[in-house]
Amino acid sequence: MAIKLSLVLIFFAVMLAIGFYCRKHTTDVNGFVLGGRSVGPWLTAFAYGTSYFSAVVFVGYAGQFGWKYGISATWAGIGNALLGSFLAWTVLGRRTRIMTQHLNSATMPDFFGKRFDSDALKIAASVITFVFMIPYTASLYNGLSRLFGMAFHIDYGICVIVMAVLTGVYVIAGGYMATAINDFVQGLVMLFGIVAVIAAVLISKGGFMAALDKMARVSDPAISKTPGVFASFFGPDPLNLLGVVLLTSLGTWGLPQMVQKFYAIKSEKAIDTGTVVSTAFALIVAGGCYFLGGFGRLFAGQVNVLKDGYDVIVPTMISGLPDILIGIVVVLVLSASMSTLSALVLTSSSTITLDLIRGQSKKHFTDDTLVAFMRGLIVVFIAISVVIALIQYHSNVTFIAQLMGISWGAMAGAFLAPFLYGLYWKGTTAAGCWASFIFAVVFMVTDLFAGAHLPALLQSPINAGAFCMIAGLVIVPLVSMFTRKPDPEKIEATFACYNKKVLVEQREALSDSEK
Repeated sequence: MAIKLSLVLIFFAVMLAIGFYCRKHTTDVNGFVLGGRSVGPWLTAFAYGTSYFSAVVFVGYAGQFGWKYGISATWAGIGNALLGSFLAWTVLGRRTRIMTQHLNSATMPDFFGKRFDSDALKIAASVITFVFMIPYTASLYNGLSRLFGMAFHIDYGICVIVMAVLTGVYVIAGGYMATAINDFVQGLVMLFGIVAVIAAVLISKGGFMAALDKMARVSDPAISKTPGVFASFFGPDPLNLLGVVLLTSLGTWGLPQMVQKFYAIKSEKAIDTGTVVSTAFALIVAGGCYFLGGFGRLFAGQVNVLKDGYDVIVPTMISGLPDILIGIVVVLVLSASMSTLSALVLTSSSTITLDLIRGQSKKHFTDDTLVAFMRGLIVVFIAISVVIALIQYHSNVTFIAQLMGISWGAMAGAFLAPFLYGLYWKGTTAAGCWASFIFAVVFMVTDLFAGAHLPALLQSPINAGAFCMIAGLVIVPLVSMFTRKPDPEKIEATFACYNKKVLVEQREALSDSEK
């Protein structure tokens, strides 16, 4: 107990120290929300990766999909690395940084408002972010309950409150720069932890080859009658596995807290380094999580999935490890959850403050006032998420846990296509964005409350979210082709930011004070 407790206390002390150290970066809105747009590639890459992977992935998704698909669940981690990291940085990174800096936008809703010259679009994006970010935030605590119960034998409520308070303190104190530096430290913990845990679990089953041989002997007639299917390349259900890969990989392209990392990186050159670092991080952490979960059925005699759910699988797998490794796993999951939580609450508070309070008020607010608003809203968002998490835990309100998939699907389905086309295609219209917003939100809410009436393949929130993202890629250009085109002069001025020659000429035409 002393070893495990010491690791957690050291972890908390480092997080708080970094938060207070970064207070000097929070003197204005740009510094608090984006770290002054001067964050280096390594910090940005780790911030992207740690915001991507939380306890939901390590405990929830790894256990659930590893149980359903066996070793083939590793494809989800590979997809996260190649589609969710490498391709996202390659396609979105440079253009996002340049255009958002050119438009002087600090949030995704603000980007929509300025890119399509529509305050209504900005408000709608802000509301979608606010509504679907809170249940997503609450779901982060779900993966911690069994781990802390196993490691410390303390009440889950205490764990949730302590984690929430400490995250709030360092985000409020140091803003985006504190989250970025903490994400780097937390990322190192995650890298070391996942490698150590995989090695320990496989050794406990006789090594990799012995564990793989045992997986090949596992059978579940309710899922598949094919021998060795859980140790096969594509597993028992490749189609639904593809839905998991798409939602958890392409989804990052439309999530405000993920895309915002590109706003803050300090230069275009840094994006090249960030791409490599982020991809490697995702391959190790996400690939490792799903790979570990793929061996979950070797512990079938120790778990009751029907009674206790999938969240019990991964904690059971590590329960027999030495205390030092259990302590590392607890810190790993804390790192994953706190990094994602900090990104979510900072995104939510900045969106409400900058896009709704400042954007819709005729009153002029100073930077000090806006930063104070954001700090207050961080407290509000964290408090709401804690209340939802505790209600779920104590009353077994199971549908709240399902909101993780609904939240991710609604936000990514609504924002991915409009954001992508908005960066690349001059012909994208506000009506096309509206169509994507409405379709994704309505479809995901329908899936939540009336999913039984949808086709069988789309009843799962995972598949429904993936469908919304793909549908948006068709809906936006289709609607844009038949609706009123934006002002050509404004569009040319917006896209001129990609032309370095034009930017140089514009800069030379400015006076010294304007420069």
